[in-house]
Amino acid sequence: MENHICNRTVLITGASSGFGRQLTLDLLDYEVDLILVARSMNRLETLREELSSRTDRLVEIHALDVRDRQAVESALSDILSRHTVHILVNNAGLALGLDPVDQGNPDHWDIMIDTNLKGLLYVSKPVIAQMRTLDSAHVVNIGSMAGRMPYPGGNAYCASKAAVHALGEAMNADLLGTSVKVSTIAPGAADTNFSPTRFEGDTEKARAVYEGFTPLNAGDISHAILCVLNTPPHVNIQHLDIMPTAQRNPYLLHRNS
Repeated sequence: MENHICNRTVLITGASSGFGRQLTLDLLDYEVDLILVARSMNRLETLREELSSRTDRLVEIHALDVRDRQAVESALSDILSRHTVHILVNNAGLALGLDPVDQGNPDHWDIMIDTNLKGLLYVSKPVIAQMRTLDSAHVVNIGSMAGRMPYPGGNAYCASKAAVHALGEAMNADLLGTSVKVSTIAPGAADTNFSPTRFEGDTEKARAVYEGFTPLNAGDISHAILCVLNTPPHVNIQHLDIMPTAQRNPYLLHRNS
């Protein structure tokens, strides 16, 4: 297969775990430079050591909480003054809680909306401004099937991901006439750190989410992202829904007895 992203620079948020971490590892085969952003510097340093042992390409790391607008503006100003970012993967995101809306935790709502939506906007704004000048560029936003079909207890999380899907549509409209492509990836049930985070470390609840069927894993989503990225410049896969075979929508899930 032809490599359409060779020698590009890829910026990934939420790069220290889950989909983001797996994508950094899989991108090594594509001869790209990596700029990795996450909240945990310790995890980023561990990841950089692993990557640097396998490639001579650039691996630059930045500890950054995408919710902090001033910190994002400062970090991106520095990064973009030194690098041309050809590919942005807006992967940072999370879910917290699974309560009905009238019993929800407003602090959780703030964290989800500030991370999943506002953080994506804060990062995208300066990167896209630079991308407009490029012959080819790509933004990938990680949405969710929850953004297409809300489920009980999902309220604020589902709303934040629905907004990500709408934002992808708006980005494509705003970028008409440019060479910047925008894609939204919507995974279904995926066994990463998602459920342990949602249930604040309750491993029993997290395990129960995936009992009786084979969920997606980080490698499945990473592979799909790479397929979307590695398309010719004239091809833009704007939406990609990815489900486990056992799941046909958030309500239809076959579990083995």
